[in-house]
Amino acid sequence: MDGRVATAPVSLGAPPDPVDFEERRLIAAALRGDQRAFAALYRRHVGAIYALCLRLTGRRDRAEDAVQETFLAAWRALRTFQTRSRLRTWLHRIAVNVVLQAARPQAARLELNEGAVGPLPELSTPDSSPPIDVEAAIALLPDGARRVLVLVSLYGYTHEEAATVLGIAVGTSKTQLHRARALLSVRLGLEMP
Repeated sequence: MDGRVATAPVSLGAPPDPVDFEERRLIAAALRGDQRAFAALYRRHVGAIYALCLRLTGRRDRAEDAVQETFLAAWRALRTFQTRSRLRTWLHRIAVNVVLQAARPQAARLELNEGAVGPLPELSTPDSSPPIDVEAAIALLPDGARRVLVLVSLYGYTHEEAATVLGIAVGTSKTQLHRARALLSVRLGLEMP
């Protein structure tokens, strides 16, 4: 023995999110009915919520409607917000629910197709035309595949969380993610890993 002590690396984990005191102040004011404070919260989060809604719906008009509905629902339910949570996470959950609620009338007609993967739709093969951007390719995905891809790959949900939010089985979530990746690789002319 050479006198050195073997130690295992110590992991302190990710540092906690810093407390946003201004946001906490705005939330408290909004809880008291201050519409200007809520408008400031809206301005802070509208971009992220719009991006989420656009990715989930694939259409600007639907995304804009979903953003409006999200913030209306948030204003109505603000008193239920648990201040120990992050407002952004709470708003994301409302936005996902709003998008899914808007899609429910269509869901009855698409229910059989959502859970089953089936053959992949024909997409044009890469050629000499200019490449499309990833956001456009995501928007072209079938609803189920797009939703799982957005939640799991872009927003970091687990398959269990995505399945719960979307009302599907965990296995369906995994299958839809595989389907989304396969379709994107074909559309973007990439090779699957």
